[in-house]
Amino acid sequence: MKKYFFLFVFALSFLSSCTSDETTTYYLIRHAEKDRTDKTNRNPNLNEKGLERAKKWATYFEKVHLDAVYSTNYNRTQQTAKPTANSKSLEITSYNPRKMYDSIFKVNTEGKTVLVVGHSNTTPVFANKILGEKKYEWMKDDDNASLFIVTIKGDEIISKVEKIN
Repeated sequence: MKKYFFLFVFALSFLSSCTSDETTTYYLIRHAEKDRTDKTNRNPNLNEKGLERAKKWATYFEKVHLDAVYSTNYNRTQQTAKPTANSKSLEITSYNPRKMYDSIFKVNTEGKTVLVVGHSNTTPVFANKILGEKKYEWMKDDDNASLFIVTIKGDEIISKVEKIN
């Protein structure tokens, strides 16, 4: 009987240790300033100011441990993510903005600290999907400095937005 009791206690403690009290943190940013000289170009590069901002993001994330860097597959988002990814020796993983925060993304990022680079319309929507509510509106077209931080620990999800100039 004692043997079964200890086995039961062991199994119960093992199962409770498997429940997720891990912390998952998402840093979500919009791409830096893009070249607007050709209005017909749907995939512009960053302009000089944008390239500088991308470097500033890398400086901001110097003291932040990142496990992964995700970006949409556009020149401006990839170029924004690149200095940070390079400084962390991480590859940039492309994601489809139409499939934000799906079950695969959740599993792949659980318990990790992740940078996600998107757009003025996708970054707040991504944060909202993680939160499970519509808290944030689309960003203004000239807002390249907002940083959305969403943290999940157990059943608690908190978020904030900071301006990083």
